[in-house]
Formats: sequence, C-alpha cells, structure tokens
Amino acid sequence: METIEKTSRRNFLKIAALSSGGLVLGFHWSDSAAATFKVVKDEAMLSEHNFNSYLSISTDDIITIFSPNPELGQNIKTSFPMIVAEELDADWSKVKVLQAALDTKKYERQLTGGSGAIPHSWERLRKAGATARHLLVEAAAKKWNAASLALVTENGRVIDKANNRSLSYGELVTDAARIAVPADVKLKDKKDFKIIGKAIKNVENEAIFTGKPLFGLDFYREGMLHAMVQRPVGFGMKIKSVDSAAAKAVPGIIDIVQFKNNVAVVGKSTWQIIKARKLLKVEYEPEGTVESTADHDRLFKELLNSKDATVRRKDGDVDAAFKTAAKVVSKEYQCPFIPHNPLEPMNFFAHVRPNGVELIGPTQTPDRARGEVAKLLNIDPEKITVEITRLGGGFGRRLYTDYVLEAAELSSILKAPVKVTWLREDDMSGGTYRPAVRYRFEAALDASGNLVGYKLRGVGMNSGNPTREDNFPSGAVENLLIDSVEHKSSITTGAWRAPITNFLAYAEQAFLDEVALEAKQDPVQFRLNLLEKAKKTPTGAIKYDIDRMKAVIELAAEKANWGKKKNVAQGFSVYFSHRSYVAQVAEVEIKNGKPTLQKITAAADCGVVVNLSGAMQQVRGGIVDGLGHAFYGNLTFKNGEPEQKNFNTYRLIRLKEIPEIDVHFVNNGIDPTGLGEPALPPTGGAVANAFFKATGKRLYNQPFFKQDALEGVQLGTKG
Repeated sequence: METIEKTSRRNFLKIAALSSGGLVLGFHWSDSAAATFKVVKDEAMLSEHNFNSYLSISTDDIITIFSPNPELGQNIKTSFPMIVAEELDADWSKVKVLQAALDTKKYERQLTGGSGAIPHSWERLRKAGATARHLLVEAAAKKWNAASLALVTENGRVIDKANNRSLSYGELVTDAARIAVPADVKLKDKKDFKIIGKAIKNVENEAIFTGKPLFGLDFYREGMLHAMVQRPVGFGMKIKSVDSAAAKAVPGIIDIVQFKNNVAVVGKSTWQIIKARKLLKVEYEPEGTVESTADHDRLFKELLNSKDATVRRKDGDVDAAFKTAAKVVSKEYQCPFIPHNPLEPMNFFAHVRPNGVELIGPTQTPDRARGEVAKLLNIDPEKITVEITRLGGGFGRRLYTDYVLEAAELSSILKAPVKVTWLREDDMSGGTYRPAVRYRFEAALDASGNLVGYKLRGVGMNSGNPTREDNFPSGAVENLLIDSVEHKSSITTGAWRAPITNFLAYAEQAFLDEVALEAKQDPVQFRLNLLEKAKKTPTGAIKYDIDRMKAVIELAAEKANWGKKKNVAQGFSVYFSHRSYVAQVAEVEIKNGKPTLQKITAAADCGVVVNLSGAMQQVRGGIVDGLGHAFYGNLTFKNGEPEQKNFNTYRLIRLKEIPEIDVHFVNNGIDPTGLGEPALPPTGGAVANAFFKATGKRLYNQPFFKQDALEGVQLGTKG
C-alpha cells in the first residue's frame, strides 16, 4: 500500500516522464512561494525536495500542470492551467493537464464547492507562472550576457528584440533550474492578458466526446467486487427482517451483507447484483418520525405563525413602521424538496488493507472523504490515499461521503476491493435533498410609495437558517425584521446548487416586483432606488457591493431594451450569491394564443472572466438548471418514501424548452469572484415576473407547472 507521499512521487514521475525531463517548478498553492527547482532525473533526486505542487517544463517545450481541485463540469481543470500559462507566457497548444490526487500537505482547499476555487487560487496560480517566467528570462539573460529587463516572453519563448534572437523555454530549462528562486515576482497588468479572457475549449473535451474512461463509473480494477446497497425505502424506517435466499441463488452473487441499516448485494458484475437485489425481501418498520408531504404542509402553516422564531436581523422599529403604513403587502412562497440528479449516479471504489486504504472515485471533498473513512475504520488518515476521477455532475450532492463510507465499510467487511454503484432510483430515494422551505414576506409602504418596513420569515425542513439576512434589500430599508424557524425532519437534506438562495432569490425577487407595482414604480428603477438608499447605511451593515449590483442591473436592462419592446412581457430579477452578481430579464410573448418564454438576457459580474467559453456555459447552465427546477422540480413523500424515483415521474426540462439565452459580463477588472452557482438564483424570479406581465397571474409556489396560473404556458422558442 502506497503512502500519500509515495503516491505523489509516483504521479510526479509520470509528469517527468511525459515531459522528457527538464525544469520542474514546485509551487505552494497555499502561499504562492516557489519551491526549489531541480532537473528531476530519478525518484532519489525528487525525495530531496518537498514540492507542494508542480509546473513542469520539458526540454521539448511541453508544459504539464497538476490541477488539484475536483472537476465536475465547472471548467476548473481548464481554467487553473490558463491562469498559470498566462503569467508564464506559455504556448497554450503545448500545455498538458493532470488531475492531482488528494494531498493536504501540498495543496490547500482541495475541494469543489461554494464557487470558491478560482477566487481562492487566483493569485497563487499567477505567482506560480510568473516565477517560472522570471527564471527562464534570467537564464536567457545569462546565456546572452544581456540585461533581463531588455528581454520579453511570448508563446513559450524568451525574445531579445534588439538583437533579433530568441530561445524556447525547453532550451532554457536546464540553466533556469540553477537560478535562485525570487522571494517575489511582478505580475502582469491585466490589460496585457492574452490567454485569460479568451474562449478556450475544455482540456478534456476530446476524451469526453470519444468516451474515454474519465468518470468514477468508468473505473475498473481486475479482481474487484461489485456491490449495490438496499437502503430503507422510507426516511425514518429501519430493517425488521431480511430474506436473502432468492438473491443468493443468482449466478455470480458472492455474498449478502447486512450492515447498519442497509443490506448489500455483492457479486462479480453490476448486472448480476441488480438482478439479485430485486429478489431481496426486506421488511421495514418505523424508527422515529415518518413524514409525508401532507405533514409538511401542516407544519409550514404552524411554524409560519410560531412565536419561537430565531431573529436573524432587526433594524429600526418594525412594529411602528407597519402600524403607521399607508399600505401593507404580504405574500407567501413555497418550494418542495428536490434531489440533485447529477447525470452520473453515486459510486466509489475502496480497497481496505491491513496497512492502509485506497479510495478512488468522484468526490467534491476528497479530504472530508478521507477523514470520515479514517473515523469509520479507526485508522490514521495518513494511511488513506484518495484519487479523484472526473465527476459526472454534483451540484452539492458529492460534498457528502455516505457513498464513500459504504464502499470503505464493505471492503473492510469483505476483505477485498469493492466498488459500490447506485442506480438512479437509489440517488433519488436515498439522497441528500434541497430542503423544502416556505417564506412569508411583508412590506410596509408610506403614502408616497416608499418602502419603509420589511419583514421576512423563513421556515425550513432541516435547512438551518433558510434566510440570508444581510443580502439585499437589507440595508436599504430602515425598519427590517428577518427571522427563521426550523423543523427537524427525518428526511436528509444538504447543499443544493446555490444553497438556500436557489429558492430565496425567486421568492424575494417576485415579492419585490409586487411591492414595486403597489408603489407604482418601474421594477428596475424600484431596485435602483433601494440601492441608492443603501448607500446611506452605516459601514458593516451591508454584505453586498452596491455598485456591483447596480452595474449588473443597468447592463441587463440595457442589453434587453427594458420596457422598450412592443408585445413582449419582460420580467426582471437580480441577485448576489457566492461573491458574484447576476441580473436577468426574461421575455414572454403570446404565440398562438399561449404565453411562451422566448428569451433570457443575463448580465454577470464575476470579476475577471478567466475562460470566456467556460463562463458562458456556467451562466447558461445555471439559467437552464434554475428554469427547469423552478418549473418542474418536485419530490413528494408518502409515509417517509419518495413518490418520484426516476425520470418517468420526476420531470426535467427538455432541450426544446430552453429559450434563447443572451449573456453579458461586466468588465470591471477586479479579481475573479466565482461563477459556478450565481446564475441560478435569479432565474425563477425573472421568469415568474415575466409571466405575470403577460398573464396578470402571479406564481407563488414551485414547481410552477403545478399552478393554475400556468395553464397553456410554453417554454422555449421550439415549445
């Protein structure tokens, strides 16, 4: 069994072999300082240096970069190398990228979640590339006996323009390896970027298109066992009895293992264990509370009126503001539980041996997986290695480690390597869902239509705090109360793309539109007026950037020709989520007598756009995800059991229903602030407000398709 250090060395030597030897820059992803440079010839030489991450430049000009964060479609495996290559002035056509295994000694924040990878690593990656460039320039200066300041770099070459000569990086790596690493380096002016900001295709496109084995489901090792787990059919249930005789009789079945509250079918192939699991006879009985959707509806009504709410924020005198208001607007909004449904169901490989554990598979949090397996097996985390495959989606589901623990526990019991695979039905009925939430909003308007009081109560099922008490319009209303109530449910919940804000944004933005209407103000101008008021709020009371939010509002309104299109009903929404800002305008037209969603215009401020192609897809993908789940996402329960278990009963958006999506970015030059999640939250509100403009009917609950107000509605220009 290899230790983490040996695994890292083995992977490093793979790079050295690929690169034919040459300059290897080991740089700290944690503090940006470059480590010692050496021309790596063998493992003994490598062992002299404690590299933290690797930028390799070979004598044949190939640049190889380790990407430490898990890749689940957010384009990180392309964007990270682009940042390094930009400062290095590399020839992008000669850059190769490899996925790094888990190594907390060499990497910091080796996870994917919260749209935080690029913001966290931006400066670290730039300094890594700039340091390598500095050493290459110094090597050329010594070779030519020239002043380094007189030299420039471009496309993987150091150039002496005055003397019309140049050298490739590959020709300089050996000499560069002998030069001392500087304590600090100068970074490029952003106006000089040549790679960053361009549309660069994903480095794994070809492998994906040609079906290369990249994903966890693709992983196979000779001699491994396959396992499929029968979990309780309902939340709050426990096993009463198991009859496995028929399942054991299926050819290829090796064992039936009962562990904790589960039964695993173990065999030689997935087809065999699928057949055998269907023959299991497992009887369940209640264990604690068993809930149905009808129970949740009742609980929501009770808790919205509870006197035991937790106050999240209170400004001014709210009671007085509502008591003296000329008009009060009050509305309620509700969303259901929904599953994550990544294209690739949960799966993981584990091999537990006496001297350590090997874990391989798709995880957003490899260090968490290692830590929880160590706790489960009561072993030192240092004896566990984690290799990360490409993830077939995650949306927050793979932040959790239940499926990893299943593989590790079964391998420990069976004393053999095991791969656990979930089916779609397993994902949907045993998953960690987005919490069901209900909100009550109240607004107090004075005689002039000014918003003088604001109240929000959020009630959630295992949601923690279902509000974002410091988000807009907090700070823009002098009298404000935001509180929450939580119900502890037996149904497991967790982070779902843009946690909490994925629904809160819709409810809040739909409500603000109603308030603007009551105040007799244009919805866009109403929000801009509130932001102007927010500028007077004391420092520290606002967590969002007023000017950045204002900029995306104005850009979206401009690009969509807000209020200027004939026979087009427009709806507006804007939200601050995960450090970034996105505003959207949805457009509904009457086609053949039916209101039809035709177009969504989006303006995003995520700071510097690293990869224009990736950024475009993140915004478009977030909009499609937000639109589809707002219209159709709906998971209901009866006696603790999900009633929708596959896509025949759980409706997803279809390709023909996707409207035209027009995306624009605010170019403010600030460092990147993240983009994986921020485009999803505003979508529901913009679309709901547009349908109101077209039909005069409001949408208060998700999924939208369950409401009478949407009768005859169509999505997309091809609908």
